[in-house]
Amino acid sequence: MDGGPCATLLGMTLREVMHSHLPTLDTANTIRDTVDKMDIYQFPALVITDDEHRPLAVITEGDISRAIHGADSLLSIGGDPALAYATKDPVTLPGTTEIGEALYTMLNRGLTVIPVMEGESMAGIVLRMDLMQALLADAAGG
Repeated sequence: MDGGPCATLLGMTLREVMHSHLPTLDTANTIRDTVDKMDIYQFPALVITDDEHRPLAVITEGDISRAIHGADSLLSIGGDPALAYATKDPVTLPGTTEIGEALYTMLNRGLTVIPVMEGESMAGIVLRMDLMQALLADAAGG
């Protein structure tokens, strides 16, 4: 795949733009835990991982907002498992994926975040905005 209209000239990869020091959640974490971590780290999405740091699901601010809309209130779902509202079996990409190809994938699938893999384990996460910024910087020469 050539990355379609999002192709990059320099071949920058996800490994170069991913966030690698983000907190993750596990299957025991609640919506309250999720909101707290999103607030502390100022990040709009978190990955729920297993014991081997493999992504099981992704939960976003949008997922939580939709859950609140379908419930009585945020307080009524605060103790619920985050996994209940997350997108399971998320799309992942290897760290060697070019950013243009990754953005093309995200746009076609309506994704805002993608876990980045190194082998079987998650190495980081990228936001759609990270890829747009990197492509624009690349096009501007740095």
